[in-house]
Amino acid sequence: MIFGGLSPEEAGRRLAQGGVRLKVGPFAVSVQGDCGVFGRTFHFLYGDFPLLDAAEPAEFRIGLRRPLGLRRWLRPQVFFYLDDTQPFEPFPASLAMPLFEWGFNWCIYEHVHEFMLMHASVVERNGRALIMAAPPGSGKSTLCAALVHSGWRLLSDEFAIIDKGDGRLLPIPRPIGLKEESIELIRALAPAARFGPVFADTRKGKVAHLRPPADAVARVADPAIPAWLVFPAYAAGAGNRLVPVSKAQAFIRASENCFNYKPLGAAGFESLAALIDRCDGFELDFGDLEAALAALDGLAAARPELARAATGR
Repeated sequence: MIFGGLSPEEAGRRLAQGGVRLKVGPFAVSVQGDCGVFGRTFHFLYGDFPLLDAAEPAEFRIGLRRPLGLRRWLRPQVFFYLDDTQPFEPFPASLAMPLFEWGFNWCIYEHVHEFMLMHASVVERNGRALIMAAPPGSGKSTLCAALVHSGWRLLSDEFAIIDKGDGRLLPIPRPIGLKEESIELIRALAPAARFGPVFADTRKGKVAHLRPPADAVARVADPAIPAWLVFPAYAAGAGNRLVPVSKAQAFIRASENCFNYKPLGAAGFESLAALIDRCDGFELDFGDLEAALAALDGLAAARPELARAATGR
């Protein structure tokens, strides 16, 4: 059963009481939250994710809790908990959904070391993955949302999760977080896109989350072969430029965007070296989204023999 199979009322009741367990990518996640707005938004954005039995062990046990006393009602706040630890300062209760998304990201990059983790958006076509690695503000989430609504499959908006054994990319297709002008840009480009509410005045400005496509969530067990590693950089009004980078340059820049390259030691070096060896590397400077999409689609149209090898056809 998927989470969206529950009525909004039942989903809210379960979240507020014992919580729900969902399968999110390779992880089982327990989520408990007693904030009404959070419950409705979480139910909408995660509606296609499989519900797990309450007895299923969870890698992450996340709680969003309001304080007792006056602050529960006067300028209400919400706290993020991982088990019984409270790693962050409280947020306004109205921003519980952004707090959950940012806190869940923190849980993964701070505690997951069985995989290599890169700060990247990842999409797939014909079994081959396009990894867009860059720091915040580079436009990778905007590119990711546009590609997902142009025929690519969403693997992740936030993490490239790389299996250290075989080098494949594991899907974790969560909501895509968009900021400021990107929200209306994607609304115009993809009228069928399903957005949650817009949250104003967050620490990152105006934020909205794009619900992941149901088919991407359903294919969470289908990994992809890395094929392209792109380092995007958005600049308003700039021209578009997609140029190759050397293997050495790609290695250095990719390592700078890895969350756990150093903690993994030799395994991290070997995993990243294998990734770089398998990928064609590029810099993408862009100011026009549609031209950038055309350039990235052009990568997928090239080297069709890789598509046959990836899909076995």
